[in-house]
Amino acid sequence: MLRAVEFARSEQLQVAVRSGAHSIPGFSTCDDGLVIDLSALKGVNVDPDAKTARAQPGLKWAEFDHETQAFGLAVTGGLVSSTGLAGFTLGGGLGWLVRKHGMACDNLLSADLVTADGRLVHASAEENSELFWGLRGGGGNFGVVTSLEYQLHDVGPTVIGGPVFYPGENAAEILRFYRDWAPQLPDELTTFISLLTAPPAPFIPEEWHGKPLIGVISCYAGPLEQGLRAVEPLRSLADPVADLLGPIPYVALQGLVDALYPKGTRAYMKAGYVRELDDHAIETLTRYHQGATSPRSEIHLHHFGGAVARVPEDQSAYGERHAPYILNMLAMDSETEGFQRHIDWAQQLYAEIEPSLTGGSYINFLSAEGEQRVQAAYGPEKFARLQALKDEYDPTNLFQLNQNIPPSK
Repeated sequence: MLRAVEFARSEQLQVAVRSGAHSIPGFSTCDDGLVIDLSALKGVNVDPDAKTARAQPGLKWAEFDHETQAFGLAVTGGLVSSTGLAGFTLGGGLGWLVRKHGMACDNLLSADLVTADGRLVHASAEENSELFWGLRGGGGNFGVVTSLEYQLHDVGPTVIGGPVFYPGENAAEILRFYRDWAPQLPDELTTFISLLTAPPAPFIPEEWHGKPLIGVISCYAGPLEQGLRAVEPLRSLADPVADLLGPIPYVALQGLVDALYPKGTRAYMKAGYVRELDDHAIETLTRYHQGATSPRSEIHLHHFGGAVARVPEDQSAYGERHAPYILNMLAMDSETEGFQRHIDWAQQLYAEIEPSLTGGSYINFLSAEGEQRVQAAYGPEKFARLQALKDEYDPTNLFQLNQNIPPSK
């Protein structure tokens, strides 16, 4: 790793760092440059007594969870289990345990990284603490992370989770219910709404394939009986198309939607934090859901709050903790030709719903949108603090294939 960074710097090569290769903007590869591929680095050491794990950056969440769940432990991981640990954690890390145990970056205890000048640096609350602050939400701007140490929590191995799907025509009614219901939920329950077109999946009746659906997907990270009571209201909103909600292994829930996002999918994301799920937002979401230009495109509404909101704003670089929801518009297709119209759909949806948003952004849900949107992810004070770190650790912007924080000069 040290030699790779030194070589790239000496030859003035563009550098891409690849972990799980889930980069929607394509930052994990480059032409005529150097790709530092971490995917073979898959070591993990779990300490079940201390409830910690030290992991290498090539691990994917399915592999990490396999090791930690052997001891009934977990930390907030990717909603798609083929996501890599490193980029996910450095950008924040939103997953099924987020309301109970916080973002992945909130559970990061330390990290080792190779900086642009070829040094191996350890960062924690006690050592290089300002860099540690920046790594928790600031993305891959400061070096190549070679190991990550996490605080783990008792989870599962069985949780209450899974989706309930309803006809798309009931979307507005269900979103209004969700607006009133979600703020009352216990921290143990993390949910999100998916507005989608029914895939040809065996768990959805064939007559619904290709038709608009709304799904409410849940994970209750606590006692099973309490979880069943907590999710019971989701079963009586309308006549369900499919009800898969119940006891499920945590590792199965982690990989539940993997098949919807296969390798080779063309994708674009447009996302923001919801200030208020008002009637305008609900009408806009349901209208664009019905008018989706691709059967692969989806709209996700993630319920936030809980443990995330209790972390002090200045404790990490992660940008916005107090919005009630994160909205993510995913334009997806298997074909490259004509993909611009799907991007237009997502951008037009964002433009219409923008009055209901805070103006902030989440870097893990950003496509390549430029410095203005990156600044919006952090706000002026945090962005200035991150830029000072960039000046110190990467003044030539060697690591620029990311949601980039450029040096100040």
